[in-house]
Amino acid sequence: MEAPIIFDRPAVRLHKTRAARLQQAVTPILTAAADILLERLDDVTRPLHSALDLGGRGIIAPRLLKRGMDVVCCESTPPPTLSESAPTVCADEEWLPFAPHSFDLVVANLSLHWINDLPGTLTQLRQTLKPDGLFLASVPILPTLRPLKQALEMAELALSDGVSPRVSPLPTQQSCAHLLQRTGFALPVVDTEKLDLRYRSLTGLIRDLRAAGETNALKLRSHIIPPRMLFPAAAAELAALEDQEGTFAMPLHMAILTAWSPSPSQPKPLQPGQFTHSLEEALKNPVPPNTPS
Repeated sequence: MEAPIIFDRPAVRLHKTRAARLQQAVTPILTAAADILLERLDDVTRPLHSALDLGGRGIIAPRLLKRGMDVVCCESTPPPTLSESAPTVCADEEWLPFAPHSFDLVVANLSLHWINDLPGTLTQLRQTLKPDGLFLASVPILPTLRPLKQALEMAELALSDGVSPRVSPLPTQQSCAHLLQRTGFALPVVDTEKLDLRYRSLTGLIRDLRAAGETNALKLRSHIIPPRMLFPAAAAELAALEDQEGTFAMPLHMAILTAWSPSPSQPKPLQPGQFTHSLEEALKNPVPPNTPS
């Protein structure tokens, strides 16, 4: 069964190419997300020697190099400048060119949400990992950009007979966990983080989305020039959310995905009948407060 075509992949690549020269405007956001994601490496005790940086846009690779890893970068569009210390491959995320068991670590920072066949890409990434290799990713999830989506819909309904898809659909935390299980990763963990972002105008928000390559690339997007008053009307809708300082919140909600490539050495859950204590015994004899477990 083929994956549904939700995103116009050529448009995604075009937007990313145009955004490369504007990226400096959103580098603080990308850096903050990268720092949150790579904090997970502080808890990893096994050595990680080789890493794949998928779509890191020059933010992830230097941090992995500082940790003593050999790094290969993979970008869907040619970067404006090439790293002297980390080789860069230009490839489509849905058709990765790496051999099985190539890396100890794969990191994808805010780079998976424009992929049509995400289960296929995750399966490929799992296969590129060595046994017991680590997969780390951050993915924008709902309710990110929900206020913008609602403002645009309300404005367009007031100006015309219907609405056009203008904001990309995003997954939920639960769907991210399901994807990791579906694609064969072991020991998956999905938790959430939030970057509190505030804007003074709709123009500023759109400017940042353009600088990040996050403008509309939906396959079913309208190619007709929008009504002249659409964005002023949407700005008026967002103005209702402003605080006393004249800013409105547009937080970035992220799912942080941590999972491992399967390996015989990994701990396995006990099978039925292998437990040493029953639930009834545990409930009858709870651990007293302040008692070391």
